[in-house]
Amino acid sequence: MPDLYQQFTTSFVGRQLAPRLGLPQPPILERYRPGQRTVEGAVLVGAAPGGRLVPQLAKVLKDAEAEVWTAEGELREAAGEAGLSPKIFSVNGDGSSAAGDQRFKALVFDATGISDAESLKALHAFFHPVARKLRPSGRVIVLGTPPEDLDGAARVAQRALEGFVRSTGKEFGKGSTSNLVYVGQGAEDQIESTLRFFLSPKSAFVSGQVTRIGKGGAVPAVDWEHPLKGKVALVTGASRGIGEAIAETLARDGAHVVGLDIEPLADDLNRVMERIGGSSLTFDVTEDDAPQKLVAQLKAEHGGVDVVVHNAGITRDKRLANMKPETWDQVIAVNLIAPERITAELLKQDALHRGGRIVGVSSIAGIAGNNGQTNYATSKAGVIGFVDALEDEIAAAGATINAVAPGFIETQMTAAIPIGIREAGRRLSSLGQGGQPVDVAETIAWFASAGSGGVNGNVVRVCGQGLIGA
Repeated sequence: MPDLYQQFTTSFVGRQLAPRLGLPQPPILERYRPGQRTVEGAVLVGAAPGGRLVPQLAKVLKDAEAEVWTAEGELREAAGEAGLSPKIFSVNGDGSSAAGDQRFKALVFDATGISDAESLKALHAFFHPVARKLRPSGRVIVLGTPPEDLDGAARVAQRALEGFVRSTGKEFGKGSTSNLVYVGQGAEDQIESTLRFFLSPKSAFVSGQVTRIGKGGAVPAVDWEHPLKGKVALVTGASRGIGEAIAETLARDGAHVVGLDIEPLADDLNRVMERIGGSSLTFDVTEDDAPQKLVAQLKAEHGGVDVVVHNAGITRDKRLANMKPETWDQVIAVNLIAPERITAELLKQDALHRGGRIVGVSSIAGIAGNNGQTNYATSKAGVIGFVDALEDEIAAAGATINAVAPGFIETQMTAAIPIGIREAGRRLSSLGQGGQPVDVAETIAWFASAGSGGVNGNVVRVCGQGLIGA
């Protein structure tokens, strides 16, 4: 269902009236177009003294063909060593910018050198002069060190970065996003896939999030236009809505998609798979022998699988006092038990290829809870626990497991919500609107990428920095 309020406020009349009436003005977000560069516009790079990610950051920006601006000193030297010729950005004595009318598409800051509360002032020194120079749908990325890897004052200071990023995500506006990437010691070479995602329009509805990157083994050469070329991807619940968008996006990135759904949705599933050149499987994932049937077919027809997206899910909403046991059981069986059983069978039969990716679809309801959805929220919180429980085992198998937690996404399900609740759901985010199914799909494609081997055990909300939940 179209967002009629957003259409009005971005019309000529709406642009005149909304500010006068004090109405919110949800911006039109830029989303990725095939063939588009990672970042179209100037990128300003900064670092706290002693930042350890500057050389790798410079290399990524060079490979992405970004227009880079930086200050004199260590940053400029690192850029030069990476083959960049950055433009010079300077600050006047009063702290104002000397860049004139120059505006930036992205502001990237290496904060790994921040070692105590006093040195947090480096954040202010970098961002204050350019806080008004971020272009619409701009990107703010702060890079840090996982606090749990540090002690004392450094641990405190690195944890403080989360408050900074979540605040800038709410302050800068105009469709901009702000995210924090914690990079473990020794994982510096793992950052490219994540930086490309957060710099690009693919992350249009992801803001205020914290991602951790660890050691992920040797980084393969990646075709960034088709990072899943030659891979086989299983998507459950692929016939419509978010599942359909996931299948389309993974196919765009080069994967052969095996779409799975229930028999009553076979026609819809076949249409999607025919359009993207994928394969269809139809059965109920809660059947007793479903995991064995699925894995046997994947091995027989594709030799196994590289990417598994546990997207199939149902809702059976009732307040707990009115909820029958079978209503509870159905939701837990589809949303949580089925992913657990399928994953266990994949591992048991060694059907998940080395370098494989498992992605669970959780929900903001699993983080914040929801009235009338105790069964659904329980199952989706369980998906987060599923990722946490399997993180080490999956890593030992040379693979990764992560989850997305969508917020308000424009689907058939949300279109059926009463208009008052629907409008509130759309506006209760820093971006002031609902997301699109493709926003969830792009986040999953980042997790699935061959270059994301260091991204493991994360739960990333796709909610436009929703104002409810953690």
